[in-house]
Amino acid sequence: EVQLVESGGGLVQVGGSLRLSCVASGVAVDDYSIAWFRRAPGKERRLVSEITLSDDSTFYEDGEEGRFTISSDAAKSTIYLQIYNLKPEDTAVYYCAAHDYDCPQHGCWDLYNNWGRGTQVIVSS
Repeated sequence: EVQLVESGGGLVQVGGSLRLSCVASGVAVDDYSIAWFRRAPGKERRLVSEITLSDDSTFYEDGEEGRFTISSDAAKSTIYLQIYNLKPEDTAVYYCAAHDYDCPQHGCWDLYNNWGRGTQVIVSS
């Protein structure tokens, strides 16, 4: 079992940048996959990016590779999501999620069963 705490959200102007943080605690996470999801107002929660900590392989939602960067800091047990060139449609609650099930490739989104409580990002013009 892993506990996840997100931080770094806030109010930012269109075109700005934010770095969200997810601190993982409770267990060693070397074999975990960690993902960032977001839920925009009136929409379902959707995957943004994923990192597999065993090999630091990453995945990004189609069309967003240029604006999102996911990374990890093993010493701090922290996973980051750097967002560039923020757009109004990026307004959402951003969630960190984790699983340690076997998944041979990225794409096993339904396996995520550990969640943080989210951090709010509001992009204004």
